Amino acid sequence: MSEEEEAVAEAEEIIRSQRIFLNHLDSYCGRNIGKYLASAVVGASLEEIAEEEEEDEEGRSTVEIAPPKPKEGIYQVVGTLSEAESKKPDFAVEVYTTASRDELFARMLECDIIIYNITEDAKQIEEATWAATVLNEESVNFEKQKVFILLSTIMTWARSKPLDPEDPEIPFTEEDYRRRKPHPNFIEHINAEKTIIKLGKNNKIKFATYVVASGIQYGAEEKLLHYFFKLSWLGEVPVIPCYGDGRNFIPTIHIVDLAAVLQNVADHRPRTHYLIAVDESIQKLGEIVKCISKNVGPGKTQKVPKENAFLNKELTQAQLDELFVNLRMEAVFLKENFNIKWVSQGGIVENIEQVVNEYKQSRGLLPVKICILGPPGVGKTSIAEQLCNHYKVHHIKIKEVIAKAIENLEKIIAPKDIPESVLDEDEEEEAEEEEEEEEEEGENVEEAQELLDALKENMEQNAGRIDDQYVIRFMKEMLTSMPCKNQGYVLDGFPKTYELAKDLFNLEEEEEEDDTRGKVHHYDKLITPDYIVSLNASDEFLKTRIMNLPESVVAGTHYAQDRYLRALSLFRELNTEDETVLNYFDEIEVHPQNIDVSKFEGLENRVIVKEIIKNIGEPRNYGMTEEEREEFERKQAEERLAREAKEKADLEKREAEERAQKLANWEEWNKRLEEVKRQEQELLEAQSIPLRNYLMKHVMPTLMQGLNQCCMVRPDDPVDFLAEYLFKNNPEFN
Repeated sequence: MSEEEEAVAEAEEIIRSQRIFLNHLDSYCGRNIGKYLASAVVGASLEEIAEEEEEDEEGRSTVEIAPPKPKEGIYQVVGTLSEAESKKPDFAVEVYTTASRDELFARMLECDIIIYNITEDAKQIEEATWAATVLNEESVNFEKQKVFILLSTIMTWARSKPLDPEDPEIPFTEEDYRRRKPHPNFIEHINAEKTIIKLGKNNKIKFATYVVASGIQYGAEEKLLHYFFKLSWLGEVPVIPCYGDGRNFIPTIHIVDLAAVLQNVADHRPRTHYLIAVDESIQKLGEIVKCISKNVGPGKTQKVPKENAFLNKELTQAQLDELFVNLRMEAVFLKENFNIKWVSQGGIVENIEQVVNEYKQSRGLLPVKICILGPPGVGKTSIAEQLCNHYKVHHIKIKEVIAKAIENLEKIIAPKDIPESVLDEDEEEEAEEEEEEEEEEGENVEEAQELLDALKENMEQNAGRIDDQYVIRFMKEMLTSMPCKNQGYVLDGFPKTYELAKDLFNLEEEEEEDDTRGKVHHYDKLITPDYIVSLNASDEFLKTRIMNLPESVVAGTHYAQDRYLRALSLFRELNTEDETVLNYFDEIEVHPQNIDVSKFEGLENRVIVKEIIKNIGEPRNYGMTEEEREEFERKQAEERLAREAKEKADLEKREAEERAQKLANWEEWNKRLEEVKRQEQELLEAQSIPLRNYLMKHVMPTLMQGLNQCCMVRPDDPVDFLAEYLFKNNPEFN
């Protein structure tokens, strides 16, 4: 059999290995690596890209023949979950929640490739070592080779001595892995690496083991760097902290590229059993943090002592160790032997735009851009404030934008006191950066001064107002600011006309004319609102509403009678022509949501806001912070306790009222019973009077005589004697 046939046979044997076991499928690594592998074609990394045609010395074209394409088949990903209540990922064929290691071992025997990730949970180190040990013991019974891959971390190199003390810039490679020295907190990791490598030497034909030392992972929803991304995205601080001097070199790798490395190991099964997985970047912590700040946050960073990092509750000890690592590493074997379609080969700084988009998409951090239009007094500002509170976006009012722009110009022009400082050799690079920033600031000062002078002159000529060109400029600066790009905004009552909307949202290119479809606008999707809300109401309704406002609210505002009527009249004039601001949004196919405010009068805009939210959808941000969640839960608990106390008090009150009612009813019943008894007694007495009279007249005299006679005679049977006497002396018979 030729070498080519042997290679094809070996590739086909590998292709039949389709089942991959991966621990903790619900973790950052497990979720992203599992998702990648579940969509990867088995053996795809064995394909070589055919080279372009080349001409030989005689001018004939030559083409290198690529090896045969592997048979197609998708990896079947199975594994465990870190949390029992976690849901089964969509990409996983099966998940195992059993705590029995015998059953877990039986599950692993069904797989061809076992990947254990120990970069996120140190508790998995012992389980990974156990799994490799029992698989090695069982390897004599394997029908075909199984592969065990330990996904470790470059922190097992953190205390390695430089290869050349005189040239510390020489990077470590896979060949130096025996010289590696771990960080004190990662000794268990290096012990696991050594054990796995050793186990793979016992029966290489049936059981192959590999260790992949991963760089600091980034990408997707982010892991270690998520703290800096979130802090920048929220925009709640003017500068992003960089712990330490920021000069430590951090080896990194995109999480998708790491998954591609694991796929290559599974497909190639190389002879080298220890591999380094890092990208080609040589980046310092300060450069990474500054890049994140510029592309997501305020654009500024501030160096903070290392000690302050340990007070940060959002960073664990392991993450801090990774943050302060200082290593130069090069993945030579990967570049020379693996076929990787890199997502971020040049590192996070070089690919920051793509990484930021991944971060926002993965976490659903999409801006909500709303524009609320309508006549004065219709309630735009109050509704805008409620929407801003609900979606946690920025409320943009034209007056505040202009005032803020002028304030910023004055700050730029204001003289700055630059303290004298003595720079040592280690701060030369920082000094150069500061000089560049100062040069840029110097140029900005001149531009700011010219603009401010032009503004003041324009305001003097227009009685305190400024021309539309300046308004458009300041509004564009606001809409393109990082807070609006990150969270979004609610544009309150602007733009007012078709021309203003076109100047604000259109790109600088001229609009094209199309005879069949009319005007075609090339608008800037980055700043153009996605939702338009048009609030409508009749003039009579609006005038009545304004007239009913308290004088304290109306005084000094545009709601004063004369000013309001002029503003309302101007709004109607601007919205009677064919080219209204709503027409502009219709033309770019951002169709307004029309709401008649008069139908919801007296409901404090609650129903209107609910209608708008129903159309827009749920918020697309981080939601509540830990503090806000605790406060929300505390308020809920207080409300629940208050509700329970009120219910208890109401119950006690009802029971007391029922007892009082029962007592009153009992007393009333007793009174009525006594009255009934009295009436019955009187009735009985009244009914007994005729009988008494009859007895006194006709019975009692004869009875008395009979008794006297009986006493005198003293018969043996007095009763019979008395009866006989009464019978004989009955007056009726007489």
